[in-house]
Amino acid sequence: MAEGGEREELLSPPPVSPAKRLCSWPSPRAHHPRGSPGAASGGVGGVGGSCLPLGARPHLQPESLLDCAAKTVAEKWAYERVEERFERIPEPVQRRIVYWSFPRNEREICMYSSFQYRGGPGAGAAGSATAASPAEEGPPPPPGAAAPAGSAPGAAAAGASSGLGAGAGAAGEGLPFRRGIRLLDSGSVENVLQVGFHLSGTVTEPASTSEPAMTYKVAISFDRCKITSVTCGCGNKDIFYCAHVVALSLYRIRKPDQVKLRLPISETLFQMNRDQLQKFIQYLITAHHTEVLPTAQKLADEILSSNSEINQVNGAPDPTAGASIDDENCWHLDEEQVKEQVKLFLSQGGYYGSGKQLNSMFAKVREMLRMRDSNGARMLTLITEQFMADPRLTLWRQQGTSMTDKCRQLWDELGALWVCIILNPHCKLEEKSSWLQQLQKWSDLDVCPLEDGNYGHELPNITNALPQNANHNPDSLSRPRRTVFTRAIEGRELHWQDSHLQRIITCDIYIAPACQRESEKLLFNSQGQPLWLEHVPTACARVDALRSHGYPKEALRLTVAIINTLRLQQQRQLEIYKHQKKELLQRGTTTITNLEGWVGHPLDPIGCLFLTLTEACRLNDDSYLEASDINESRPPVYQHVPVAAGCPNSSESFLSLALEVALMGMGQQRVMPEGLYAQDKVCRNEEQLLSRLQELQLDDELVQTLQKQCILLLEGGPFSGLGEVIHRESVPMHTFAKYLFSALLPHDPDLSYKLALRAMRLPVLENSNSAGDTSHPHHMVSVVPSRYPRWFTLGHLESQQCELASTMLTAAKGDTLRLRTILEAIQKHIHSSSLIFKLAQDAFKIATPTDSSTDSTLLNVALELGLQVMRMTLSTLNWRRREMVRWLVTCATEVGVRALVSILQSWYTLFTPTEATSIVAATAVSHTTILRLSLDYPQREELASCARTLALQCAMKDPQSCALSALTLCEKDHIAFEAAYQIAIDAATGGMTHSQLFTIARYMELRGYPLRAFKLASLAMSHLNLAYNQDTHPAINDVLWACALSHSLGKNELAALIPLVVKSVHCATVLSDILRRCTVTAPGLAGIPGRRSSGKLMSTDKAPLRQLLDATINAYINTTHSRLTHISPRHYGEFIEFLSKARETFLLPQDGHLQFAQFIDNLKQIYKGKKKLMLLVRERFG
Repeated sequence: MAEGGEREELLSPPPVSPAKRLCSWPSPRAHHPRGSPGAASGGVGGVGGSCLPLGARPHLQPESLLDCAAKTVAEKWAYERVEERFERIPEPVQRRIVYWSFPRNEREICMYSSFQYRGGPGAGAAGSATAASPAEEGPPPPPGAAAPAGSAPGAAAAGASSGLGAGAGAAGEGLPFRRGIRLLDSGSVENVLQVGFHLSGTVTEPASTSEPAMTYKVAISFDRCKITSVTCGCGNKDIFYCAHVVALSLYRIRKPDQVKLRLPISETLFQMNRDQLQKFIQYLITAHHTEVLPTAQKLADEILSSNSEINQVNGAPDPTAGASIDDENCWHLDEEQVKEQVKLFLSQGGYYGSGKQLNSMFAKVREMLRMRDSNGARMLTLITEQFMADPRLTLWRQQGTSMTDKCRQLWDELGALWVCIILNPHCKLEEKSSWLQQLQKWSDLDVCPLEDGNYGHELPNITNALPQNANHNPDSLSRPRRTVFTRAIEGRELHWQDSHLQRIITCDIYIAPACQRESEKLLFNSQGQPLWLEHVPTACARVDALRSHGYPKEALRLTVAIINTLRLQQQRQLEIYKHQKKELLQRGTTTITNLEGWVGHPLDPIGCLFLTLTEACRLNDDSYLEASDINESRPPVYQHVPVAAGCPNSSESFLSLALEVALMGMGQQRVMPEGLYAQDKVCRNEEQLLSRLQELQLDDELVQTLQKQCILLLEGGPFSGLGEVIHRESVPMHTFAKYLFSALLPHDPDLSYKLALRAMRLPVLENSNSAGDTSHPHHMVSVVPSRYPRWFTLGHLESQQCELASTMLTAAKGDTLRLRTILEAIQKHIHSSSLIFKLAQDAFKIATPTDSSTDSTLLNVALELGLQVMRMTLSTLNWRRREMVRWLVTCATEVGVRALVSILQSWYTLFTPTEATSIVAATAVSHTTILRLSLDYPQREELASCARTLALQCAMKDPQSCALSALTLCEKDHIAFEAAYQIAIDAATGGMTHSQLFTIARYMELRGYPLRAFKLASLAMSHLNLAYNQDTHPAINDVLWACALSHSLGKNELAALIPLVVKSVHCATVLSDILRRCTVTAPGLAGIPGRRSSGKLMSTDKAPLRQLLDATINAYINTTHSRLTHISPRHYGEFIEFLSKARETFLLPQDGHLQFAQFIDNLKQIYKGKKKLMLLVRERFG
């Protein structure tokens, strides 16, 4: 299989005999109603007219032999060849050849005037269907003959009717094709003239609110049914044709009989005599003298000069005579514009929709390939050149950073397209060699991106199956460098000449011969169906190449052979597992049997097979062609199409095969690839496949396929990701299993739950021991021996695991047994507290709907999950912990009083002491909870008792945080309250802060315990230290409150507190404030029983205020000196005000004025250097 042929590589299905074609056509000159398919072809489309109903074909008559011959010659031969072959060509023959040389199919016009062709389901998108592929419309190249370069066999049969054209352009009102149709329908095309192979005319753009009407001259050159150049006065700068070129082209296709047709101008000139020629030239110069006179004179001078170059050549050029034999026959494509557009999109770095535009260009390449247009490869080459010239490649390489995901996806599509090009079944060897040479040149550049992101790890060669020898060294560090083009380059070894392959793709019914040779037995299964034994992604690349180049039937046949091969492999794997099952189950681990996963693979083998099969089953719904929104998309509609209509033993449909192969591919056990991009690609590819699967409407046949494949996956052992034992590094099946669960649930609940529960595991988090036998030839590939790659997408995988569990919980509502099983699976396999909390919240919402009764079973599941979250996060930091605790109390309240009692009694395993007292117990005994549960007196007492017990336990364990909450919870029980108070007093001498003690003291005063409050305040004061400059300290209010409390209790309490104040507070302003408050009112006004107030104000000359006064004066003195040490002139005014406040305090005693005067004199003496400040002091204080 690996050796390529020496000759041209061709796909050679049996040719269609021309004699079998329809031979009755509309007359080219027949009048066709506007907008009818006949009018669209206008006799030019030929085959397009055959699609008309019999009653709608006006003036049918057999096509003349002249027209039959002229059509063929016009499509296949350059006009120069015709002229060389025949010495004299009659004018009628010339006219018919020229007539038929213009393109006859609107589809090509549409393709070159819009990014996306929507003439059929999925047309124009990468990997999507074509409405009517060329392979179905005309004969492919015969055996041994190359297809003409750029030809599109059967293009005339594309059904280019006006309806199709309008539909094709309906991808958006602003597209050139759609605008061109509007211009044509509005009569804007005039002065249409065809001179030989040149078409000209004027197109008038109607006036708008901002622009006047504009008329543009349009010129089109064509050859062999292809437009080879376009010119328009609008100055269009785009990859595709402008609306004016479209309008003129469609006018020629739809109204050929209204176009003035003339032979090439050289033929007309040949018929003139000398006088006529002179008159012709002079009139021409007169009409355009400003433009052509200099050129005319130059040419005249050269012709009159015998030695001029122009006289050395026979004849003269004629722009209307068509292309020469040596000219390449391909559609006009503005290469410079392609380069500029790609360069622009790349420079935008994925912004402004540039990624979408580039994907549209890739889709356009695929569309061209399907039409077998040589511009497909040409356009891809231009795109690749710009990709390789992207300056970011060098920057990324120099900085050692990886490219963006959007950019990586574009490179992947680029590589996949080149694989398609290289595997082109009808390309010439010289073309293939040229492409391979260019690919190798790109691949050898240092900046060429690697296949697997920034990782150059070895993956199996495109031409080889998985390695089977024991000498394979998976840990070899000397691996070849694999770029995005490596797979395409490896395609040089692949060819299409294998006889077995040829029979598979060309025969609808191909079964094993009755007498098989030994070598043929491996080529068929037991039912005699053909197999294709090739590396699966490589075989699928062949399928993609067939689809992409317009061979859908051949692609289908090969797809069926590949699926039969996969079935046989699956069957043999099951047999192998049955012999190893006991050993593997005992060992509990297995090895990776698939080094290369099919999901996330660069060639997307499963997606390719699935699309190939579903395209064959897609209904053509033309109603969507009326859509005008380019982004509008409708879900496809599928029908069952038998695999082989002529085979009596086959009852399968392509649709059931599509479902089966998707399930086989996604269920494959495969190792998680290395690198962020590769892992992300696995997730994205899986989601893409599942979104396509969800488009299938499951009928009985598809459900049977689904059930059968799910059972095989469950029994698949190490070959299935849903087998009993899987490798630690296996890609999880959560997303896949969620789809299977939802799809199977209505039809087979037991199987759906069994499968989903099996898929809940995430071995990489559950098993830390070494996985598998490292000496096994199939052991996973790793760059560094015995080291697992980092799972960059682990967070996403865990969230998918959570989604699967949530889906099961929702479905199992009301089923106690299933809910218990699901709960056990969640507790065993999910290791993220945040995700378990999310599941608990989901279960709670489902269990407590607003419009129906509560589901107690599911509610209990939510509670158990919440309790698990509490245990998991008790000793770890979690920013959502407080939210989780509040939610759990809400959930327990919903469950009932027993749940609340339970969490109160077992608080130490669930909550911190602070959470238990401030949130849990406080909420449990709140008035809202009592009303919510409608509790009777015994139940209320039970809850309160549990809360008090909890409060005392928490206060003992963490008095600093819980003492106040404990006192609050124990208010209604005297014994418990006394115990809580004693705990607070005992802890006050330990680690409690002054703030905590002041808070408790204030609480005690509020509850009517002023003496206890004073005691706690005194303890708090002993913990405090206020420096001289801390006049905004938050504890100042507590100090003032404590002094006010002691003053209100009496002289003795004040005398006890003042020494503590003097010791702890050194801020002069605070001390003076306390002193002032104590002298305003008499002490002992709190009204303590057994005490009487004297009613006299306290003197500052006597204890205890004398001590406070002295401390205040000393604080002012010390503060003054401290401030003067580093004072600046801008603070002089503030300092003077401070001295004024100090004087008020100094003047309180009888000798205060002398003391203050002495203080001021000392300042003047010590700080006499501060002349300006001292001047201000003298002015204020003398």
